[in-house]
Amino acid sequence: MDIRQLRYFIAIVEERKISAAAERLHISQPPLSQQLKTMENELGTKLIERTGKFLEITEAGKALYKYALQMTQLMEEARMEVKEVGNGESGRLTIGINTFSVNGLQDLLHQFQKKFPKVTYTIQQNESSHLCQLVRDRIVELAIIRLPLELDDFSAIHLYTEPFYFITSNKKQPFNHQIMLADIQNYPLILPSTEGLGVHYMILEAFSKAQLHPNIIAECSDISLLLDLVACNFGEAIVPETVIKQYKNYNIQAFKITDTELSASTGLIWLKDHHLSKTAQNFTKLLTGYHQQNTDLQGQ
Repeated sequence: MDIRQLRYFIAIVEERKISAAAERLHISQPPLSQQLKTMENELGTKLIERTGKFLEITEAGKALYKYALQMTQLMEEARMEVKEVGNGESGRLTIGINTFSVNGLQDLLHQFQKKFPKVTYTIQQNESSHLCQLVRDRIVELAIIRLPLELDDFSAIHLYTEPFYFITSNKKQPFNHQIMLADIQNYPLILPSTEGLGVHYMILEAFSKAQLHPNIIAECSDISLLLDLVACNFGEAIVPETVIKQYKNYNIQAFKITDTELSASTGLIWLKDHHLSKTAQNFTKLLTGYHQQNTDLQGQ
């Protein structure tokens, strides 16, 4: 039996006449009668009996009718769900987020949820290099990462470029002039991230290009702990602007570093030559539009 035959059988049972069932199904009577006979032969039992003007369902027919309703309902639900997933109305958004997070991401996800309430989420936070591997392994479909990285395997969209800030405890005397790397090379510095990873490398490379030798006393990839250490005057740190915007309730002061060599770009990546799900396409459109709008506002 197939789903078409089950729909025929449901119509026969509910209409109690071949003629009425045929009219409901928009087919002629002979093929419908033949389909009923084929089903009875296949199952080896009588499903419908004629009593007077109407057809009556047998006990075997009642059992089949129960399952036929369930199966046709499941098929309809499957059709609707596949259609919704195909349109991006439901499905799952799997995305990786850089350790320093993305400013405004919670608002962006809230907007997306309001627009697509049936979508569910898998959100993984990690270092950019590890996120690239998660995309390669198809554990996440999209990732927001820090650039530059080797992106031969990926399609990428640049989202924004941000400056770095020098942060100290509120107990320290504030600077009254623009800050450059030369001004802070002798301060006891805590580097965010750890050796070999993106932000750590960017900071050291900027000092190297300026032919400066920073006084690095610690490395800390836990941003909350790093900010606690700065607040209690354990040391100073250099962090991207996103961190300043994300963590506002610490007893620290922040000064923008004006050296042009020290800035960080953020991008959205996905696997090259991979068809993005409609859900991922919808999120990409919202994300790029959000950052373009913010860029336009900052430029005004």
